[in-house]
Amino acid sequence: MKTTLKFMLAGSLVAATVALASAQQAPTVRMRGTIEKVDGNTLTLKTRDGEAKLSLTGNATIVAVVKATMAEVKEGTFLGSAAMPQPDGSQKALEVHIFPEQMRGTGEGHRPYAPVPNSTMTNGTASGATVAGVDGSTILLKFKDGEKKIVVPPNVPITRYEIGSAADLKAGAAFTVLAATRKADGSYEAARINVGRDGVTPQ
Repeated sequence: MKTTLKFMLAGSLVAATVALASAQQAPTVRMRGTIEKVDGNTLTLKTRDGEAKLSLTGNATIVAVVKATMAEVKEGTFLGSAAMPQPDGSQKALEVHIFPEQMRGTGEGHRPYAPVPNSTMTNGTASGATVAGVDGSTILLKFKDGEKKIVVPPNVPITRYEIGSAADLKAGAAFTVLAATRKADGSYEAARINVGRDGVTPQ
């Protein structure tokens, strides 16, 4: 009896471990579009692939995205930029987003940016003054393992992130979810959503 019980317990432990590993390795997807309907923590979304349901976790972070300018970028500002690598080693910005102090350190580093082929994403701290030039403004971003020079052309979208609230989740607002998990019923779940304010479309 004791031996049987041991095997049952061992089997249960293995099953639980496999289930946990499976849950931890669940692939995530990026979602973009507009909010159609809000019902508590459940959102009905309109994406390029059609309608989708998204449940926000109880402790989900809501990030409001507002329009900003290069004048808001100072030495020590923590920001991120999707960009295209240039022959001289600099990065030509596709967009720039300024983080609030509460989000300092988010995604710090330099890496490929999957949504745009051959592009990069750099999150870091602005070092020194922003330099204006013929091709736009230049920012030096420093991060743990290095630094990158970001050239920001005049027409590039610049936004600022703010800690938002449920009040930002409204029909018609544009949104971006960076990492949503698909559930068994075909709906999605996420712990963070970026929502545009005043007509801003999050990248």
